[in-house]
Amino acid sequence: MTRLRRLLDAYYRFLRVVLTLLMAGLTIPVAMQILSRYTGVIPRFIWTEEIARFCFVWIILIGSMIAVRDGTHFDVDVLPQSQNPKIQLAQKLFVHVAMLLAALTFLRYGYDFAILGSRQQSEIAGLPMLAIYSAWPLAGLTWALFIAEKIWDDFEQFRGKDAHGTG
Repeated sequence: MTRLRRLLDAYYRFLRVVLTLLMAGLTIPVAMQILSRYTGVIPRFIWTEEIARFCFVWIILIGSMIAVRDGTHFDVDVLPQSQNPKIQLAQKLFVHVAMLLAALTFLRYGYDFAILGSRQQSEIAGLPMLAIYSAWPLAGLTWALFIAEKIWDDFEQFRGKDAHGTG
């Protein structure tokens, strides 16, 4: 599991870098839109709105992938907290399995969505829509990987071992 964890750590760091680059990249078309709208400094470009929207889609989905790994995604406590380790494990597994079902749904139907995008191009910039629509199955796959890691950690913690294999 340590080799797989190192791969997931590297993938997680890669996602964070891509998210940072997308956030920085989003500022360029948005700034161009603002400058062209309120000043005469640059001409009005139509493609900036479309590129900004595509960056935003990827930012949201990559941000959700990172949030699943960090455990900072939105959640609601619906089950009362218990001091019993078996019940705690069951509660965590319930939540993680529910998240896994959502991830597999995104993977399954996101794949169909991406296939649809493989036959289309964006109207203004002419980008292949596969570059946008592939974000959904990738998010589902990434969530599933990170949730599987969490489920593994839950069992390791229940067995009394450190979740990262050091104890």
